[in-house]
Amino acid sequence: MASMAPAAVTLILLLALVMMPTALCSRSGPSSKHGHGGHAKRAPPPSPASPPPAALVRATCNSTAYYDVCVAALAADPSSSTADVRGLSAIAVSVAAANASGAAQAAAALANSTGTAALADGTVQGLLRTCAAKYGDARDALAAAKESIAQQDYDFASVHVSAAAEYPQVCKALFRRQRPNDYPPELAAKEDALGKLCSVALDIIALLSSPSNNS
Repeated sequence: MASMAPAAVTLILLLALVMMPTALCSRSGPSSKHGHGGHAKRAPPPSPASPPPAALVRATCNSTAYYDVCVAALAADPSSSTADVRGLSAIAVSVAAANASGAAQAAAALANSTGTAALADGTVQGLLRTCAAKYGDARDALAAAKESIAQQDYDFASVHVSAAAEYPQVCKALFRRQRPNDYPPELAAKEDALGKLCSVALDIIALLSSPSNNS
């Protein structure tokens, strides 16, 4: 028995060496399984900052002159994700009406302000009051356009939206003739935004004349 002890010891050492890599692999922990399928849980992808617009919103806005303006305007209303083209046209008109209403309020506030020499000028104040009234007319025209859309009278809806886009032009034209350097930049920005929103609304309303969308 004593003569076989070295052989036995040698066999035990060999077995230990064979088993060692297996033991080490089994203790490598969950990190060794990442990227190899296994049972390790993968981290969920980061959530986008905002949900992508619905397919119909994208397709509809692709038919407008201002895609980004269109998507932003429609996506601001949660109901756009389930609306049809007629519903999207009503949303676009509502957004334009809100812009016109805000512009009317801004013009009225400027007319009552005397913060600068230009605003304290009686002529400029009179022009601003006219601008407030014109933007109010634009708001009313857009409200009428929304009613026409509800009645599926798309021709009249287009007429009202076109009128709404024209009213701010009167404001700008009056300033150009009487006080070209005093046209408030905030009103210029409102005018530009309203023009684009009305263009989007008109483009969407035009889609409603298509047999596939007319409902």
